[in-house]
Amino acid sequence: MIYDIAIIGAGIAGASLAAELSEHASVLLLEMEDVPGYHTTGRSAAFWSTTYGGPNITPLTLASGAWLADHGFLRVISELHIGRAEDRAVMDDFVSRYTGSGIVFEAADPQQVIPGVKSDWVLGLREATCADIDVGGLHGHYLGTSRKHGATVVCRAALEAATHAPESWELTTRAGPYHARTVVNAAGAWADDVAAQCGVCPIGITPYRRTMVQLRLAAPLPVPLPIIVDISGNFYFKPEGAERLWLSPHDEIASPPCDAAPEELDVAIAIARLEEVVDWKIAAVERKWAGLRSFAPDRLPLYGFDPQVADFFWFAGQGGFGIQTAPAAAKLAAASLLGHAPDVMVAQIDVGRYAPSRFR
Repeated sequence: MIYDIAIIGAGIAGASLAAELSEHASVLLLEMEDVPGYHTTGRSAAFWSTTYGGPNITPLTLASGAWLADHGFLRVISELHIGRAEDRAVMDDFVSRYTGSGIVFEAADPQQVIPGVKSDWVLGLREATCADIDVGGLHGHYLGTSRKHGATVVCRAALEAATHAPESWELTTRAGPYHARTVVNAAGAWADDVAAQCGVCPIGITPYRRTMVQLRLAAPLPVPLPIIVDISGNFYFKPEGAERLWLSPHDEIASPPCDAAPEELDVAIAIARLEEVVDWKIAAVERKWAGLRSFAPDRLPLYGFDPQVADFFWFAGQGGFGIQTAPAAAKLAAASLLGHAPDVMVAQIDVGRYAPSRFR
């Protein structure tokens, strides 16, 4: 059988695109691990934030928000950006970057919002719309929709070789050979490796390790908290109930594509940074993990056909914002692959800014 489209990678990128395509084309979704989403998607502490990823990502985030809410994948908890007095210029610049975007910031005093906060944290900006994302539910929804519409999902199918014949690609995988007219590179941290296997010039997508820690506090927090984000990008933490936190040092450490694991030093740095903010006592480090976030050189995603190799489509470089932008990204990419007009949800987004041709 020759599939219309073979997607390499069944994380949130590949799964969401398969769901959009499978009603209109025969789709093969290949995953190298035992289960889809083992790496970045399955380790994400994703939240939906209108400013996460920067102004060029905001249109994708805003377009995705209503869809995520309508399908029950968001739980609004709000977000508070905090800083010290010396961070005033950083905070002012942050606000100015979103002028005209429609994003509303509200001034908030960290001393009034965060119990036990240290006295030097005096600046605060609240994004009231920020929400937790049900990552597992969203990923499962896309995989289920793909299968319902006839997509073939194959795990333990790492790509080993690819040859572009006149009418189709011949893909050699650990699960056997497959044929498809178009290959979609949704391989996340492995995107450049997959490109090279297909004879496509890599773009320079770099994976970066991000550390997460789950802490149990010695005493429950007396009030519900928003997600707390350092305006200078040195940490964020979010509540998991009254007695637990998910904490990250907001690290970005270049890494080869791999099964990422946390370094003890990064865990220690995360805790030290938390202790600079609040006086909470930590009862235990319950979990620690790491995932890889992959960026193109300009930190914008890649959606589109490679200009030098026919029938090779990039859907990669989605950094840490791939989950919150998944609905819009998948609709944009599906329209391009199928030759359809963009869905009304994404019709106003300039997809050209994400085209791979900017690197060729």
